[in-house]
Parts: sequence; structure tokens; C-alpha cells
Amino acid sequence: MKVQKKIEIEAPPVDIYAVLMDPRRLKDWVSIHERLLEAPEGQLSQGDELRQRLKVAGQKFTVDWTVTQDERSSYVEWLGSGPLGTEARCVYDLDPEGDGTCFSYLNEFELPGGALGRVAGKAVATAAGREAERSLQRLKLLMER
Repeated sequence: MKVQKKIEIEAPPVDIYAVLMDPRRLKDWVSIHERLLEAPEGQLSQGDELRQRLKVAGQKFTVDWTVTQDERSSYVEWLGSGPLGTEARCVYDLDPEGDGTCFSYLNEFELPGGALGRVAGKAVATAAGREAERSLQRLKLLMER
């Protein structure tokens, strides 16, 4: 399953990146964020890991994330593992555009369970798409204050 979204934010990439890479700011913009369980202090960078409690479509679950690529202020890639072998890849792409930033978000995930997991995945992808849109709007409001 894949969720892709894009938003224009009237803030420079460096400022957005600072919020994106601060695990204690997840609650400020990620709509499905329930709780940060473990994370290093300060800004995250390549190789750092965090554990996050999420809630999607009424279901709570924990994901362990690793920053696998970090090109400061322009590109970040995360790999996540969740319950029952669920895997995810999340990408933040920040492109300067005038005085602001074009922020592209990608989340690819695989649910366990073969054909049944693929059927359930469609419902989860729909909910995840709505939540990604909400999260990006929250980030935009936060950054443009």
C-alpha cells in the first residue's frame, strides 16, 4: 500500500526539517501519534531509532522506526517495523520553492496476512491517506504561525 501527499508550506526547508527531526514535536503535527515511547535526545539523524505508539482507524499499535537516510534539510527516509511483521517506509522530501517549501510525503507499508491483509490494507490505506492529509495541514499551520 502507498500513501503520497504534497503540500506547500510558507517556511524554509531548514525550519521544517528541524520540526520533522525532533521526536518530541511529533505530537504537534502527526495526527495519528499517540505517544513517544523511546527516542534519543535532540535532533534525529541517520542511524537513530525511535519507538512510537500510533492510532489508525481506532487501532493502537507500536512502530519501531530507524532513520535510514538523512540529507539535512532536504530528504529523510525512515524504515519502520510494527506488529505481526508489518513493515513501512516513510519519506520526507523538502524542496525549496520561492520563500517556502514543497513538502512531499510518502508512506509505503505492507500488512501481514496475505490476501486478507491486502483487503484490510485498502481500508487502512484510505484511513492513512486522510490522516496524512490532516498531519500535513497541521504541520503547515504550525510552521506558518
